[in-house]
Amino acid sequence: MKRIRCVFAWSLLVFSLASRPGLGWSETAQGSDPTSTVAVGPQYDTTHVYVAPEKVDAFVKAFLGTFGGTSTKQVVVTVTPTPSSTSSQLLQTPVGTVSLFGFKTPVPYPFGAERTGYLVTDLDSAIVSAKSAGADVVVAPFPDPIGRDAVIQWPGGINMQLYWHTTKPSYAAFQTIPENRVYVSPFRVAGFLRSFLAFSHGKIVSDDPRAPGIEIGRPGETFRRVRVESLFGKLTVFVTDGHLPYPYGRETTGYEVSNLKETLAKAESLGVKTLVQPYSSSGRTAAIIEFPGGYVAEIHEIK
Repeated sequence: MKRIRCVFAWSLLVFSLASRPGLGWSETAQGSDPTSTVAVGPQYDTTHVYVAPEKVDAFVKAFLGTFGGTSTKQVVVTVTPTPSSTSSQLLQTPVGTVSLFGFKTPVPYPFGAERTGYLVTDLDSAIVSAKSAGADVVVAPFPDPIGRDAVIQWPGGINMQLYWHTTKPSYAAFQTIPENRVYVSPFRVAGFLRSFLAFSHGKIVSDDPRAPGIEIGRPGETFRRVRVESLFGKLTVFVTDGHLPYPYGRETTGYEVSNLKETLAKAESLGVKTLVQPYSSSGRTAAIIEFPGGYVAEIHEIK
């Protein structure tokens, strides 16, 4: 009888621990509603670009001159949870948006490693959803001048920033949706896809196990390429062994343009370097360019 009472007491303890908020079991059980999403729309997602302060104006001129669009007023603010100072502005174009930072102080860790910023409807719910999907929180939520932010990391070491605005923004839809370009090893791709799809409620639109190697600078070879779409926008996963010639892997975003030849000519006239000359593969013609300040991007035209 004493043994039965002990087992019963232990069972009650386990149940009470599992029911308490803030513990791992409870957190998994209370994950976000699988039918809902915290995404707002692709036009609210930005590529984070860090350039030296003296290169900011040249970058703005080249980026807007290449793709069109406008910039918000440049301000000097603190956008990290620890002391720092940076110029900050939003460059909005018909093909993608950039959050531009020109730090006047050293950049606190781990900022600069996050590739994108995703606007979410509720930051706390987004954090719970991301953690339930398998993401790590590498920077806990913190306030910024216009809202709140956090930085998460997906399996495979992919850092992204989640943000929420105090005043709800309203941006025009893109003419073409840019693609977030992610390089992941074969050992982590399953975990990355499982986690990101669970969080974004996205879908795989193509999974090519023998994509042309020219797309990663290795013509004559093949690799696996996975394309994902969600309310956050487009994401392309390059599954590689990491043996990548420069600049492959350095480009975080791919921009779709209507005429690649004209766009390249315009960009080069503004001081943009063409690092990879145009090539054709899988229904698109693409090139890789570098803007003043060192930002590397892919641009492509769909055939």
